[in-house]
Amino acid sequence: MKMIDSHAHLYYDSYRDLPEVLERAEEAGVTQIICIGTDLQSSEKCIELAEKHPQLFATVGIHPHEAKMAPVQYLNFLENFLHHPKVVALGEIGLDYHYNHSSPDIQKRVFREQLELANSVEIPVVIHSRKSDDDLLYCIRKSNSKNGVVHCFSSGVETAKQLIEIGFYISFTGIVTFGNNETEEVIRAIDINSIMIETDSPYLSPIPFRGKRNEPAFVKYVAEKIAELKDISVEEVANLTTINTQKLFTQLTN
Repeated sequence: MKMIDSHAHLYYDSYRDLPEVLERAEEAGVTQIICIGTDLQSSEKCIELAEKHPQLFATVGIHPHEAKMAPVQYLNFLENFLHHPKVVALGEIGLDYHYNHSSPDIQKRVFREQLELANSVEIPVVIHSRKSDDDLLYCIRKSNSKNGVVHCFSSGVETAKQLIEIGFYISFTGIVTFGNNETEEVIRAIDINSIMIETDSPYLSPIPFRGKRNEPAFVKYVAEKIAELKDISVEEVANLTTINTQKLFTQLTN
């Protein structure tokens, strides 16, 4: 059984044992991991890790929390990064109205600019969204963006269906194992061919590791929960989510 962890932040200091983390991932059947940038510095670190480890790939982008600190020329830096052969997407970008570390107006401007950049270079986007459904859908439609994934999905069924209709995938984390949450309803309501799996490491460790550092090997617990909710085998979830991830991030199949 092979899986892809479509979203992890492996550049943090908490991964000083990265070789062992990657070894455990391989033993768990995780063949590829996408390391997600959140600003220029972390994006560069993702690329450096992807250069060192064949199973790692990178994304580059400005997270909504960091939007207010984006340098004036940030789009030029990102565009240069996007030409690297192991960069599979522009992200993590989006909107977050729960924390509002950056004002909504700045978030929307930086989000739209990055969506337009992704369109111009024909690369998919990895989107973060929290309590921002209406503006998120508006910005995506306004930019004519049709190629991406909303990671760590926390919205409702209607928003999921609208995103899928546009052409986006929906990705789930260890939150699905926490019990009694809206993501269970979403998973039951949408087609498995629109689903991806991730850890969002080092955050959101699934049960039975909740509260501890997350790592890519634990993505199998997300797959197991989705299999339970969809009443299909975990092997089928692993296979189909791998296919979905490879369809979106085409460099993974090269």
